[in-house]
Amino acid sequence: MIRRMISLAVLLWVLGFVLFVVTLPRSADDRFTDAIVVPTGAPGRIPRGLALLQAGKARRMLITGVAREVKPHELALTNNVPITVFAQGVDLGHEAVDTRSNGEETAKWLATRHYRSVRLVTTDWHMRRARFELEHAIGDKIVILPDAVVSEAGLTVLLKEYNKYLFRRVAVLGGL
Repeated sequence: MIRRMISLAVLLWVLGFVLFVVTLPRSADDRFTDAIVVPTGAPGRIPRGLALLQAGKARRMLITGVAREVKPHELALTNNVPITVFAQGVDLGHEAVDTRSNGEETAKWLATRHYRSVRLVTTDWHMRRARFELEHAIGDKIVILPDAVVSEAGLTVLLKEYNKYLFRRVAVLGGL
């Protein structure tokens, strides 16, 4: 009986992982949202967010999880955009240190501005957990448009992210 339960659990984990990989999110359409949020991390996230902001797809953008020593002009230079883009439409969040606190920092930022919709820009393999954490922090008050940056993540990255996602969902179910 215990062997069967373990076998079933392993089978469900494997099937879940396969589903996780074959259904990685993609880029969203170009509809307007009140805001864009970009958690720091993998390449392509910040450039994607900045391109959307410059194209007029949102009023403002938050880059969450930025190291305290990073300044707007450094990010403008690194991403080859005018500093005026940062001065007029980008906020840097320095409080977040992980995906969970990215969601919390973003929720506070959105509430302060009374935004009703946000485009979440993150890597395809990170989207499910980032969206889960953001939804957990804001509830159903704000519409989230997931906008994934397509990557070529290896098996190790995908396995780690899948397990982090599962563990976090279980933790929330357990009240943590």
